Amino acid sequence: MMGRLSTLDWLIVAGYFVATLIVAIWASRRERQNSDTAQYFLAGRHTGWFIVGASLFASNIGSEHLVGLAGTGAASGIAVAQFEIMAGLVLLILGWVFVPFYLRSGVFTMPEFLERRYSSGARTYLATISIISYVITKISVTVAAGGIVFETLMGIDFWTGAVIVVLFTGAYTLIGGLAAVMYTDMMQMFVLLGGSVFVTVIGVEAVGGWSALQAAAGPGYFDLWQPSTHPDFPWTGILFGAPILGVWYWCTDQFIVQRVLAAKNEAEARRGAIFAGFLKQLPLFIFVVPGIVAYVLAKSGRIELASPDQALPALIAALLPAGLRGVVVAGLLAALMSSLSSVFNSCAALISIDVYKRINPRASERKLVLVGQVAVGALVLLALAWIPMMSLISGRLYTYIQSVQAYISPPIAAVFLIGVMWPRANSQGAMASLLVGFALGIGRLLLEMNASSLSGVPLWLAKVNFLHVAVVLFAICSLVLVAVSLATARPPAEKVRNLTFSTLEGTAAKRALASGITSADWILSGALVLLICVIWFVFSG
Repeated sequence: MMGRLSTLDWLIVAGYFVATLIVAIWASRRERQNSDTAQYFLAGRHTGWFIVGASLFASNIGSEHLVGLAGTGAASGIAVAQFEIMAGLVLLILGWVFVPFYLRSGVFTMPEFLERRYSSGARTYLATISIISYVITKISVTVAAGGIVFETLMGIDFWTGAVIVVLFTGAYTLIGGLAAVMYTDMMQMFVLLGGSVFVTVIGVEAVGGWSALQAAAGPGYFDLWQPSTHPDFPWTGILFGAPILGVWYWCTDQFIVQRVLAAKNEAEARRGAIFAGFLKQLPLFIFVVPGIVAYVLAKSGRIELASPDQALPALIAALLPAGLRGVVVAGLLAALMSSLSSVFNSCAALISIDVYKRINPRASERKLVLVGQVAVGALVLLALAWIPMMSLISGRLYTYIQSVQAYISPPIAAVFLIGVMWPRANSQGAMASLLVGFALGIGRLLLEMNASSLSGVPLWLAKVNFLHVAVVLFAICSLVLVAVSLATARPPAEKVRNLTFSTLEGTAAKRALASGITSADWILSGALVLLICVIWFVFSG
């Protein structure tokens, strides 16, 4: 499509790479004591709310995210944006419910928090699941997306593009740690949003304006609320299942939570989460709507769309002039590099803190950072080695690998959420919940993979929407956690002290929980909830 990038486009893309490198070097020099684990893995724990929120958003939005949202928008309308909108509410849960406990406990990783609250077994489970899922899904998907961006939009060979992305991103992540990741994320957020806004505005104008777009798209395309029988986005699954997956992703996944752990205090972390919640309302308009624009233009014969996932590249090729095209390509590169750098650093933190430090508890700060840097280097090599393997994995199987996350998330969400709410929850209940949830999730996955050979009840179970499955799994895991906890001994005092709402010690500690809360925090949180309700109402069909 775009081996036709103009000289101006190439200069803009090259300028973006140079700017990213400059910001990464500046951030790494700003955090001079990179031999300290708090500096390397948590940016010194003195990051402000704006950078926290920008990094939350930029880390979440990858190139495959952009292509997928636009493609699904072209295929079925705006209902896919419900996951983005719902994230705003879940980010409020992160900021108001989880952040105080995470920061007060002083942990580096989410598995470490589970050990504080429950046991070393719970920590091992989460660390293992997280590392494997990062390597199999997040790294490989992002690397593949990078290769596709280079090949499709820039005319550079897939393998060459993938190698460039991995080596460049791995280099500044390895050298600069989380500080480099978060400051480059902040810059990349502006590039990403700027490029996406250009595509949206020009695209809507090309079809004759907003009203013309709605009329041409047809009924149902601008309805966020689909019937409960909808195969992908039933309203029941969105309302009850999506928040469960959201709590796991936004409130308990190291990939995301590491950003709020880097905040200088609870107030900055909370405000960063609120800011990210507002940013998550944008994808409906700047990522999904361009897909619908492409669908409308394809219907009228103005562009060719061989498949829905080509919506965004086709739109960029057809509508954007030289210069703007370079900005949008830079935005796509920003999206994939921010995601890749974040997963590199988060995975390195898990390997260093949750694996190596437990094997060598007396390891020095410098040694732990070195292990983290080696881990980043190893992940870079693994990502490069994985590229040829991806062609051997069918799209169908790869989809199932991705869906593993949807089936393992309910028990993790349950043990975290109930863990901070109910001091009676103990380690036996947590492990029982995690293992039962994992077994049921894998069972559902196996049924789904073999659906073509099933009939009767097994086939029905394999076909139930995964969001509905998440609701049932969460309910079962919660019941198991409560029942086993009540049937066994109370947790030791040190496992709940200051780690649940009802066990905060004394009035001073309870006042500390509310430290830094201002009327602006309440007003902005209320405004975010109101904005979400307005979006739900306006796009309710």
